[in-house]
Amino acid sequence: MQRAPQAHPLFGGALSAVLPHSTVDTSELREIPDNQEVFAHAHTDQSLIVEVVEYQAQVADQDAARYHFEDIAGSNKASEPGGFQVTDVVPLSQSELALSDCSSAWMLTGTQCVSKFNEEAKNTVTLHLSVFRLPQFSTDLLISFNDPQSISPASSSAASSGTHREPWTLQDFQRLVQTLTLHDPGLFG
Repeated sequence: MQRAPQAHPLFGGALSAVLPHSTVDTSELREIPDNQEVFAHAHTDQSLIVEVVEYQAQVADQDAARYHFEDIAGSNKASEPGGFQVTDVVPLSQSELALSDCSSAWMLTGTQCVSKFNEEAKNTVTLHLSVFRLPQFSTDLLISFNDPQSISPASSSAASSGTHREPWTLQDFQRLVQTLTLHDPGLFG
């Protein structure tokens, strides 16, 4: 009999969520900003980021996912023409979310053409981004799933991209989003 997946503590237990299989906590490998939890797939170049950012009051709820996606594109230097594209933005039903404190939640799917570690080689990455709006805490909570679609042979990721042993799926990401739970609002200040 298979056990139900266990929720993983995030931000010292202030949040929790069910993470997919083969998850490596990136903070054990390199320095991660305090407002992020970053996980990498053990065998693919996929990654998941849970991020606490400032609530953008000037951005309408239905535009929040696109706003943050474009901000991430800028940080990834994917902002040149053709560097990023939004494919879909949909509202998430709060009845399906464990994080019921949010005023609204959205999921965006898009692509970004990005370099890893400031290399010249560009990789095409599908980015799934969920945004939980928490105005009462002056916070937008972001969960992003980076799923590389094509890796340049000149990229440092090319060596790890050959063997895709059970990559994460959109369903794995959706389960993480749906199981995200707030345990301590003190996280938000």
